[in-house]
Amino acid sequence: MTKSRLEAFSDGVIAIIITIMVLELKVPHGAEIADLGPSIPIFLSYVLSFIFLGIYWNNHHHLFQAVGQVSGVALWANLHLLFWLSLIPVVTAWIGETSFAVWPVALYGVVLLSAGLAYFLLVQALLRHHGRDSALATAIGRDAKGKVSLLIYSVAIPLAWWNRWLSCALYVTVAFMWLIPDRRIERALSQRGRHGAERTRSEDP
Repeated sequence: MTKSRLEAFSDGVIAIIITIMVLELKVPHGAEIADLGPSIPIFLSYVLSFIFLGIYWNNHHHLFQAVGQVSGVALWANLHLLFWLSLIPVVTAWIGETSFAVWPVALYGVVLLSAGLAYFLLVQALLRHHGRDSALATAIGRDAKGKVSLLIYSVAIPLAWWNRWLSCALYVTVAFMWLIPDRRIERALSQRGRHGAERTRSEDP
């Protein structure tokens, strides 16, 4: 099956998720700078979640540049990922409106961990479909950064009951890890392209 409908649907869902989040931002009931105070936690939670959604959109886009087709399993794995991403506006609003209380912070981590696992499963479904010698497999490699992210989430969730701010700091750490440009897929595709061009030239009479 072609990948175009999956990509278009995923882009639309992520755009709607971001729209839902921004609608949760309320205009302050006053004209003084102090009136912004109650909105600060809500805005901070929005910024963090927007960054995470941007990271997922960016990586999802790069991921599907390395695949030609998708299987039925990959379609369901992608829906599984979108399900967890669709819950981000809920937990974002909760931590914002409760000023980062313990349970909301922990549940925020559960959603992030579940989305990370769902993305991992999506990658595995695509790898099974395209093979371990594909450009995607070359680009993904051992996926150390993805596994480290899941480990950090797993630590941050129970940590919320001891110090919720440390949990938030760990979530921010993961976000910064992924903000650093990851060009593995671009490099793998570029190398495949160069090797293909060299092979074509060598076969020309």
